Amino acid sequence: MNGAESLLTTLVNNGVEICFTNPGTSEMHFVAALDEVDGMRCVLCLFEGVLSGAADGYARMSGKPAATLLHLGPGLGNAVANLHNARRAQVPLINIVGDHASYHLKLDAPLTADIEGIAGPVSHWYRSSEDAARIADDALEAVQATAGGRTATLVLPADVSWSDNPHGARDKTEPPVPSQVPAAAIAEAADLLSGAQNPAILVGGAFVDRGLSELLSRIANTCGARLFVDTFPARVERGAGSAVMERLPYLAEMAIDALKDIDALLTVGCAAPVSFFAYPGVPGEIAPEAAAHRQLGMPGDDLATAVAALADAMDAHATDASLYELERAALPEGELDAMTAAAVISHYLPERSIVVDEGATSSFGCFPLTATAPAHDWLNLTGGSIGWGLPAAVGAALACPERKVICLEGDGSAMYTIQSLWTMARENLDVCVVLFNNRKYSILELEFARTGARGGVPGPKAASMLDISAPAMDFAAMAQGMGVQASIAEDLDAFAAQFAAATAERGPRLIDCRVPTLLS
Repeated sequence: MNGAESLLTTLVNNGVEICFTNPGTSEMHFVAALDEVDGMRCVLCLFEGVLSGAADGYARMSGKPAATLLHLGPGLGNAVANLHNARRAQVPLINIVGDHASYHLKLDAPLTADIEGIAGPVSHWYRSSEDAARIADDALEAVQATAGGRTATLVLPADVSWSDNPHGARDKTEPPVPSQVPAAAIAEAADLLSGAQNPAILVGGAFVDRGLSELLSRIANTCGARLFVDTFPARVERGAGSAVMERLPYLAEMAIDALKDIDALLTVGCAAPVSFFAYPGVPGEIAPEAAAHRQLGMPGDDLATAVAALADAMDAHATDASLYELERAALPEGELDAMTAAAVISHYLPERSIVVDEGATSSFGCFPLTATAPAHDWLNLTGGSIGWGLPAAVGAALACPERKVICLEGDGSAMYTIQSLWTMARENLDVCVVLFNNRKYSILELEFARTGARGGVPGPKAASMLDISAPAMDFAAMAQGMGVQASIAEDLDAFAAQFAAATAERGPRLIDCRVPTLLS
């Protein structure tokens, strides 16, 4: 058994079942091992930013780490944007980065790079394996290092990959037990909420499931607190039957206004909220300075047990939770725009679907309008680096092949990782992409105005940097060219008909939804 085979076998033995790949010469023995080791699904992606985003989406929906296979430092560098998003989303992920043979590094061949320097900002754990006899041990440690939603990066030199490992693979070991929130922190949280006149609870983190939000609703109703969900938590179970939660607004001014009257803030699974960016004259911290703050739980902590203990401390289990009742949005009339498209999506949204949201300004209306839609999961762009939505939809569909994935995507964001469509077709994934096509970086038009640059009004050169209409991009043709069924919706009736058909059929599909910009 060579090093690559022992590495793969160790991963499979410890629950890593999928590897998103874009290999090169230094990874050929790993690629060969895929045919020798049972149990590892390999998925080819045409760009490293696709495979890192797909690994993120897979981990969010499966709760298990995916592996990636990357080609030396440049390959890892191409993956960094979505590795940043995965790190912010607190999901488990293992990067396998091929490297030159150890004895070849001194020659400084063209692809030689500072892999550790590239990996550092997006990794919680890093190791470059030095010996084929230890590669299985290194692989096991990498898997263990992903506990609590962490990213591990393991560098695999080519000679370690092809050399014999006399010890073979490592067997399955029990995963680490999640950290428990200290009893003192639970008591402090109970005191904070009980002693406040106008408290608020903000929940976020890797996964806000129904059980967690329902318990928090009981607690909030017991003490008269307002219950918020963070602006962009990684994954939220929502829709009919889920707890009523206000979403903290994205715009700093609106978020500050939402919390302006509170005197206490308990954050659950997340830190105190801050503005995404700095703006002249706008505070960076969202909660009032005078409001007391406590944080219940860190990434990787056992939040469910902690919140149950908080409910015990506040005698909240007998209090009713506030839950959404099923109510599909009515089919709208009029012109096709972001809000009427949102109503159509809410009306037809399938039960247990997965919504991947990178629609930016065009999907703002989708979240509130789907609050009472059938039960579904919502995945957010947690780290803010665009080009995540299409790849994350790939990963989510692979994690949950029995569920429909709806990807809300902006035209500008889509072009970062448009190669994802090819993988959707290759793997025949059940993904409907709603491509909001306003031919602008509309979010940047909004931000230009909010920052006050040039008085908030772009000149001709600046405006041209926010406009992607010349030449106009034909997304339907691009999708069809990569094997994905596609259509164009230029009016509301066409979009409703196309989206209804897409939700009733299986397989990859893209709808080029022509909408006006937010500021038009």
